Amino acid sequence: MDTLLHSKFQNTKVLITGATGFTGKVLTRKLVKAGAQVRAIARTSSNLDDLQDLEIEWFRGEVFHPELVALAAQDVDYIFHVAAAFREVKDNDEGYRQVHVHSTQLLTEAVKDNPSFKRFVHVSTVGVHGHIPGDDLADEHYRFSPGDGYQRTKLEAEQWFAAYAEKHNIPWTIIRPTPIYGPGDRRLLKFFKMVNNGYFLMLGRGKGIYHLIHVWDLTEIFLLAATSDKALSEIFIAANDKSISMIDMARIIAQALNKKVRIVRLPIWPFFLAADICKVICKPFGIQPPLYRRRVAFYTKDRKFDISKLRNVLGYTMKYSNKTGLTETAKWYIDRGWLS
Repeated sequence: MDTLLHSKFQNTKVLITGATGFTGKVLTRKLVKAGAQVRAIARTSSNLDDLQDLEIEWFRGEVFHPELVALAAQDVDYIFHVAAAFREVKDNDEGYRQVHVHSTQLLTEAVKDNPSFKRFVHVSTVGVHGHIPGDDLADEHYRFSPGDGYQRTKLEAEQWFAAYAEKHNIPWTIIRPTPIYGPGDRRLLKFFKMVNNGYFLMLGRGKGIYHLIHVWDLTEIFLLAATSDKALSEIFIAANDKSISMIDMARIIAQALNKKVRIVRLPIWPFFLAADICKVICKPFGIQPPLYRRRVAFYTKDRKFDISKLRNVLGYTMKYSNKTGLTETAKWYIDRGWLS
């Protein structure tokens, strides 16, 4: 832990959105430990148990409610806007737009007249770039190609945010993380469970190139972005030094679990067909399908990013490699009983 970096937050007022999420909880703990006076917006349905030992001023409600946001953001020094909508099958983008775009507008407008405000760190996603074909390495200037409502509204939010913040002289930085993992994550847990069962299912003929970021590294990048003059009015892709194929991920995890893993390749088209059938059947009943196209398409898309700006401009060096991070995470799952 960078003691000097963390000391910069002592006695500052910090507002965090998404504090009860996987990344938000790690960030919140770091800021409280650093001596910040932390405020957090959390939905009334959010579970606060994992943070109940911390001194946090909670504002309960939706992050896109104007009165709540104005109250929570009053006189703060920093904002870390981490909140994101749950990815679900939707007929339109409006649900995503409320959480991603409208909340960003309210938070930004709430601090525009605060002369002592220090930095707004807005968390977007590398999903705004979409699939990265061939041998391309996408950097911060790579073309945009969002593939769903989640990614489209994330892009809409960051573009509005940068323009508005520049116009009103609000100090800002945008971070675009790759998929986030580490101890406590549940999204990739199913990947670990599959390997733990002795096999890894690979759909189609693709390589399945993935680019990860460990949650510890990502939250350090957030803190550095909030305090570095070099990060002012800049956008950074936050990713590990190297991308990795899903097959290599499976092999690293298998080694950490002391298991043998069998790679099983299946044709992908039956799964697309099954996803379409699930959607037709489930939609009239208002329930989420057990399988849908976005999850199947996951196997067809590569994600490879150039993080030279993160290294050269922000000066950040990763603590976790793909191997050390995946190994640590697998052992954490075992210790907590999440894997047998």
